[in-house]
Amino acid sequence: MPKADADFSGLQIAALESRRAADMNRMIRRCGGTAHVSPSMREVPIEPNRGAIDFAYRVITGDINIVILMTGVGFRYLLKAIERHLDQQRFLDSLSDVITICRGPKPAAAMREFGLTSTHRVPEPNTWRELLQTIDAHVPVANQVVGLQEYGITNASLVAGLEARGATVEPVRVYGWEFPEDVAPLEANVRAIAAGERDMLLLTSAHQVVNMLRMAEQLDLVEPLRAGLHRTVISSIGPTTSQMLEECDIHVDFEPSHPKMGHLVTESAARCEAMVASKRRLFSTSPQYRSQPVPHVSDQSLFMRACRGEATERTPVWLMRQAGRYMAEYREVRAKQSFLELCANPTLCSEIMCTAVDRLKVDAAIIFSDLLPILVPMGFDLEFVAGDGPVIHNPIREADDLARVKELDDPQQLDFVYETVRQTRADLPETIPLIGFAGSPFTLASYAIEGGGSRQYTNTKRLMQTDFGAWNALMEKLSGAITVYLNHQIDAGAQCVQLFDSWAGCLSPTDYVKFVLPWMKQIIAGISPGVPVINFATGNPELLPLLRGDRRTVVGVDWRIGLDTAWQRIGHDCAVQGNLDPSVLLANPDVIRVRVADVLGQAGGRPGHIFNLGHGVLKETPVEHAIALVDAVKELSRREPEAS
Repeated sequence: MPKADADFSGLQIAALESRRAADMNRMIRRCGGTAHVSPSMREVPIEPNRGAIDFAYRVITGDINIVILMTGVGFRYLLKAIERHLDQQRFLDSLSDVITICRGPKPAAAMREFGLTSTHRVPEPNTWRELLQTIDAHVPVANQVVGLQEYGITNASLVAGLEARGATVEPVRVYGWEFPEDVAPLEANVRAIAAGERDMLLLTSAHQVVNMLRMAEQLDLVEPLRAGLHRTVISSIGPTTSQMLEECDIHVDFEPSHPKMGHLVTESAARCEAMVASKRRLFSTSPQYRSQPVPHVSDQSLFMRACRGEATERTPVWLMRQAGRYMAEYREVRAKQSFLELCANPTLCSEIMCTAVDRLKVDAAIIFSDLLPILVPMGFDLEFVAGDGPVIHNPIREADDLARVKELDDPQQLDFVYETVRQTRADLPETIPLIGFAGSPFTLASYAIEGGGSRQYTNTKRLMQTDFGAWNALMEKLSGAITVYLNHQIDAGAQCVQLFDSWAGCLSPTDYVKFVLPWMKQIIAGISPGVPVINFATGNPELLPLLRGDRRTVVGVDWRIGLDTAWQRIGHDCAVQGNLDPSVLLANPDVIRVRVADVLGQAGGRPGHIFNLGHGVLKETPVEHAIALVDAVKELSRREPEAS
């Protein structure tokens, strides 16, 4: 039986399930949804499969030392493909003599059907990352030939990870994924999603994503489908499917607690109404959807290329708080008005940032603003008090206080920020990309609840732990406002945006996953497609793997962990930013140069590194030391061009 609160409330629910289409249809209807289930694929063996025959022969002759089995059905297809060409029992005996790694329980169960036991089994959630972690812990693959049974398409990240560890990878395809015999229901669902006629899409396999896009291509609806998907709540059964969605630049709004169809349907139903309502509000106030950002000269800059994980001639560098109290030019401007008055003056904000870019010769600019002005149109009384910093005079302490927290229904109340973006973009050299930013929802919520800075976050954690409904209501309002705010900055001319979670380090990974991560995913999913998003949270390196977001996300790293260790935890397929300790800039330029070299050495010359501090420039920093840092990065990271 579905949970009592699992109710789709009559919303239009699409699904692309094939094998269990009838079960999916029934579960959606039992949870009160209008079901649109369209089978999207059928497994088709490759016959005759010369690649599989050669693969099996090489296992028998000892040419392949390690075999990775990705799916149970794939293992069965492999045996079927060779049964008329080789001695199947001889192959099974040979397989029992090599190291076998199963990606989860299904291939392990398929092996047991033939009397075999896998050497290693990858733990949940069974993605390629857990597979590589299993190899790192148990299976040295350097100088080994690794046979990889694929499942429909090549997992480029897995192959790259194996090759980076010194393996020679020999993939074998045993089946493909074709359209179902009757494609009419799939066509109807693709057209309906493109037209905005579906509220939620439930996905249970990576190949459903591939075939949905293939069908859209056949119907000449790729861009309308992408626009429709951006407005539709997307529920993915688990990390493998989510990975495929991210690789296809499709957002993921929700994953269930367990990668099972029943959990997917009931948990999606429990949250569906709120997620759909939030998405509708978002798109009623955000700028018009664009499938790609507006092209800009700076798109080919070092910084933007690094955000995309592309190789660059040297490492790009910029500094958080690069326009601030350590610069005399800033202090002179700041002395003539309050901080909020300065933030509300786009001309001065642009002047301050452009001066910093010109003096430091950095590779990117970030708008001059603050995290907290977004709270003012949401009903908070904000003041910057000399000596005390920001103060919220009407903080939230109880659930009843939420009634006075407004949605950001009129984002133009923050037009001075968008004008700062427009003015700074106009004043900067065209080749320098401009970064917009916002505070992350946890940090904004903490300010709103504590009323200012805090060491223990007592009131924040009390509300979070004792009233989950009130916490979610606050995070929903903040997350929707942040998404709209960033989209308006992008529309005004920002090429990239950064999310600052200055206080997330006070949370354990468990609490971050429960109380923050769903909202971060929602924000990143709602930001204009194709625009890089830097996700920066300070204070707890254990959170780093949770900051990956989608494929365009860059993870910011603070100084509390070595960059090499951090990047390994995050995954080398993801771009990173960081991470020199800001206090190093208080030392002399020779020390700065040595420490810059240390960070660059930890980056290992990999593409996708943006040099930055692990937090903002300290106010005591001599400007000449910041310049010395930038100069050192430029000199020490320069790479020789490859010979043609």
